[in-house]
Amino acid sequence: MRYMPYDCVVLIKQVPDTKAVTSRAMNDDGTVNRAVLPAIFNPEDLNALELALWIRQNHSGTVTVITMGLPRACDVLRESLYRGADRAILITDRRAAASDTLATSYILSCAVKKLESYDLVLCGRQAIDGDTAQVGPQTAEKLGIPQLTYVEELLELNDGRITVRRGIGSGWEKVQAELPVLLTVMDSANTPRPAGARRIMKYKKARSPSELKKEDNAEEKTAALRKKGLLIEEWNLDDIKADLTWCGRNGSPTKVNRIQSVILTAGGHKKIEPTDNGLHELVHELIEDHTIG
Repeated sequence: MRYMPYDCVVLIKQVPDTKAVTSRAMNDDGTVNRAVLPAIFNPEDLNALELALWIRQNHSGTVTVITMGLPRACDVLRESLYRGADRAILITDRRAAASDTLATSYILSCAVKKLESYDLVLCGRQAIDGDTAQVGPQTAEKLGIPQLTYVEELLELNDGRITVRRGIGSGWEKVQAELPVLLTVMDSANTPRPAGARRIMKYKKARSPSELKKEDNAEEKTAALRKKGLLIEEWNLDDIKADLTWCGRNGSPTKVNRIQSVILTAGGHKKIEPTDNGLHELVHELIEDHTIG
């Protein structure tokens, strides 16, 4: 078996913590009010990052992480550097605002193409703020490369060919593809490694140009961070040569038709005795109500 280096690109996303959803979580136009929700690293994107780091660890190569969003999305880029990523890139541009999955995948594909050299593109199966699982497959389509979705385990990576086990709901299947390829990774694929203490100390001051803009002596600080290798790369839509008709609201055919708030209220309660008789009566009542059975 001949081992060779592989260049991995990991597409990550900063998402609102859906466990902290309140009545103020949605705007009137149907978009998420991200300002009122804590922001976290999309969970399955961490599994994708871990798989990329494992590939570099066992085959050598590089790991580049890319995210699209506001400058505060640099938090997940720094987190990626803490865990072992070699390079971090922020795509930020107001013209990309309100992008749906179609526009987002187009923008991400333009960014990946700008890198020129890549063997594997990895991302989480889906993001918890949309649960569509569309961005990964759509990005693969726009890149013109194979896609292996719902990856649970990497079985073999050798001589430009990859073999994975992918989940199919009621079971699994073994799939092969030629590189380059895009993988969407499930949370069952691995356990993401923690941030490294030394890397935290090294990259805790890493910033993007947009983060530095409001600070005093921004230009001097930017130059100093670039010299130390701590300046997070930042691209706009012009940098990645994106066609603006496919970006942002104009490039997003998805429209929110209606938002409905569902409020569950308790209509009463019934005490069940912790005896065989009590449990029997409970099961009988649930069957009669067609709750079960």
